[in-house]
Amino acid sequence: MAPFSLWGCLDLLKNPRTMAEPSARLYLVTPLLTDASLAPRLAEACAGGQVAAVLLRLGSADERSLINQVKALVPSVQEAEAAAVIAVEGEADLAAIAARGGADGIHLSGSSGRIKELRDRLKTERAIGVGGLRTKDDAMTMGEAGVDYLMFGEPRPDGSLPSLDTVVERASWWAEIFETPCVVFAPTMEAVTTLAGTGAEFIALGDVVWSHPEGPGKAVAEAATLITAQEALS
Repeated sequence: MAPFSLWGCLDLLKNPRTMAEPSARLYLVTPLLTDASLAPRLAEACAGGQVAAVLLRLGSADERSLINQVKALVPSVQEAEAAAVIAVEGEADLAAIAARGGADGIHLSGSSGRIKELRDRLKTERAIGVGGLRTKDDAMTMGEAGVDYLMFGEPRPDGSLPSLDTVVERASWWAEIFETPCVVFAPTMEAVTTLAGTGAEFIALGDVVWSHPEGPGKAVAEAATLITAQEALS
């Protein structure tokens, strides 16, 4: 397999890292977006270092509006050599929106039923990730379905979070046994250090980045420092 480097960076969500690379890279998750006004803050965040990918969470809209929104947002991510992955609230043709909007991948939640169809349409040109996994069996089913990465610990639809201990256990289990990369969601900056010890390839950050009092770039730099410090102790 090719070494980790997400697409410039697309392979980073799809292939194992080399020993020379950091123990984990950052995967940013945006708030639910209804326009492209976050673009300048996306650029600032991605300039903070160690960002492999950004999940652009898009609100429900017609396909043309979603494509235009993606086109307006992805340059802020891709110009920093990170991957722009999209998720859309409600029903949407993710494959078409990603392809026509220039995104590097798509993110689904829950069911494996669409994976084969989406892989057939997207080929190997774009990554397919999945979250919303309730059990280990769910995770293994998704891995067998051919997704490029799994996400553990992200907020549930009602905004609640699984316990950090549960996320650590699940990610450690997955990273030790399976080759498909995984992402672990850190609800706080303090959780970054703990999650960096799981062996997960990516640590996801959401509101902790966008609400940081010194800006998203500072939050990303802080998280990257925590990961490096944990790696030095390993």
